[in-house]
Amino acid sequence: MEKPQKMPKVAKVKNKAPAEIQITAEQLLREAKERDLEIVPPPPKQKISDPEELADYQHRKRKAFEDNIRKNRMVISNWIKYAQWEESQRQVDRSRSIYERALDVDHRNITLWLKYTEMEMRNRQINHARNLWDRAVTILPRANQFWYKYTYMEEMLGNIAGCRQVFERWMEWEPEEQAWLTYIKFELRYKEIERARDIYTRFVMVHPDVQNWKRFASFEERHGFISGARKVYERAVEFFGEDIMDERLYIAFAKFEEGQREHDRARVIYKYALDHLPKERTAEIYKAYTIHEKKYGDRTGIEDVIVSKRKYQYLEEVRTNPNNYDAWFDLLRLVEEEGNVDTIREMYERAIANIPPSREKDMWRRYIYLWINYALYEELEAEDEDRTRQIYRTCLDIIPHKTFTFSKIWLLYAQFEIRHKNLSTARKTLGMALGVCPRDKLYRGYIDLEIQLREFDRCRTLYQKFLEHGPENCITWMRFAELETLLGDTDRARAIYELAVNQPRLDMPEILWKAYIDFEINIGESRNARQLYERLLERTHHVKVWMSYVKFEMSHSQEEGIEPISLARRIYERGNTALRESGEKEERILLLEAWREMEKVHGDEESYKKVEAKLPRRVRRRQAVIAADGSEEGWEEVYDYIFPEDEAVKPNLKLLEKAKAWKKKQEADNQTNDED
Repeated sequence: MEKPQKMPKVAKVKNKAPAEIQITAEQLLREAKERDLEIVPPPPKQKISDPEELADYQHRKRKAFEDNIRKNRMVISNWIKYAQWEESQRQVDRSRSIYERALDVDHRNITLWLKYTEMEMRNRQINHARNLWDRAVTILPRANQFWYKYTYMEEMLGNIAGCRQVFERWMEWEPEEQAWLTYIKFELRYKEIERARDIYTRFVMVHPDVQNWKRFASFEERHGFISGARKVYERAVEFFGEDIMDERLYIAFAKFEEGQREHDRARVIYKYALDHLPKERTAEIYKAYTIHEKKYGDRTGIEDVIVSKRKYQYLEEVRTNPNNYDAWFDLLRLVEEEGNVDTIREMYERAIANIPPSREKDMWRRYIYLWINYALYEELEAEDEDRTRQIYRTCLDIIPHKTFTFSKIWLLYAQFEIRHKNLSTARKTLGMALGVCPRDKLYRGYIDLEIQLREFDRCRTLYQKFLEHGPENCITWMRFAELETLLGDTDRARAIYELAVNQPRLDMPEILWKAYIDFEINIGESRNARQLYERLLERTHHVKVWMSYVKFEMSHSQEEGIEPISLARRIYERGNTALRESGEKEERILLLEAWREMEKVHGDEESYKKVEAKLPRRVRRRQAVIAADGSEEGWEEVYDYIFPEDEAVKPNLKLLEKAKAWKKKQEADNQTNDED
């Protein structure tokens, strides 16, 4: 049985503290470099002194190269080294033979062709090099390096015609842009402007990019052919057409015209581009157009450009979010300023077609104003009555009246019909509105309309319907009574007020009572007004009612031969008593302060001091803070008011305080006796 293999013991590091001197990797490398422990001696230099020794050396080298090639003939670097060595031995024929053998192995190797031709050129074998370039470009016509080297060689040899012929052969393959530009530069070096123009003409057809058309035009402009440059731009615009328009071309064309001080031509180009380019691609056009107008245009031209730019921005906004009604308003305002009726109508139709997706009234508020503006434009600007009527009716059909409505639309439509003397249609419209969606604003608008028409019987009928719809609306009762007052029927107005104050529920009863009292005062019925105050005080003891009552008595009781100050004091006394019983301390203080001011003005010193004695003093006390669940959260200090009258009513309060003080004194005396 085999013994289990023991694991080797690992030496344990007892001291893990860092060494005092730390050694870095950089230090190790530097020391190794300084020591140079393994110095390899250089190979000995050999000097060949006789032909036999040279032949032996060449034989050994050739055998080594041939062995390497035989081992792996596909490694082209071995062939190239072999050929270069033969060249160094002045054996050009042998080097040429090696290159040919290598081409038989891999004739598509670009490096091999380049090394071969460079060898021929170094040894001034021009015809051999030319033949090699011909073979190379025939076998690999897409290898641009061969064409570049070939043309460069012919140009250096001064063979301009031959170089041009090579370029022409190259251009038949429609190479990349740089090859064409090289050919053009070649012709320009020898001042062949017409030939360069012909090359540019072919070039922009093979590579029809905007940048190349701009190069062609710049070439014409640079050589002074202004009309030629303009024709190039015009040909480019015609070539691209309206389907694949590019803003860069139009900007370059306009800047060319600007450089020739043809500012009107530049404006025409900018406007044409803005009219035909897609809106999302006109930002750069607007920018360039604005700069041009700021430099060379008048104020009107600048404003036109800015308006066009804003219009483009608004179009982008409504395209991104069709329910952005604020952008629609801004866009429509700009379109209306242009004055084209068909365009304005088309834009309004596009705007109102974007119905809010939700049935929430907040989302419809801005949308409805699109219809209103559309109708007002058709009525006031276009003066098309039938179209305006159709807009209002279509808008009313779209609004979901069962969910919500817009009283403004109904009233505007009715007012429109009245302006065009269709009174019966207006009344039918408002009647239908009240039947479909009765709203306070509709009732008020209908009533105001009938008042303007002086149809007061219709107004009474509408007020009756209005009050049946909302009997708690105090404003309606007041306006109904005011109408009767204006018509001189005070009995009917008083009856309306009586019906109103006897309603079980009112939204603002205080203003209704005030209106009723003011009505009686205005018609000179002070006695009735006094009775109304008394009736009101049976319902409420609000401090404002008492103060208003006092003000009334001070103003009107003298007319009846009664001293007003005594009546006012009586009312203040009653008010003070009522508020004391109800426990309204804040209101009671206000009442007493008003009473004091009255005595200061109309009373004497004794009466003033009497009221002054009724005012409370403010004390500070603690009270428990009760949480929402009924538990105590602590204590807080609050201010309270103690009225002298309240203390007089409770005489036992002081007696209880004296009893507590006596008890404390007794406890203190007993504690002293026990200690003794």
